[in-house]
Amino acid sequence: MNKEKVKGSVDQVKGELKEQWGRLTDDESKVVEGKVDKAKGKLKEGYGEVKDKFSD
Repeated sequence: MNKEKVKGSVDQVKGELKEQWGRLTDDESKVVEGKVDKAKGKLKEGYGEVKDKFSD
């Protein structure tokens, strides 16, 4: 596991928390912000997986 995969996982968790907080407080901007963070996290994690495959 490399840094990009870890950062991606952290971003996904952070995004999920923001999204849930936005739903709880009825703050649509936080919901959207959380979804964006989750998407960024998935991209970083995917990049990390590709990087791992090429480093083998």
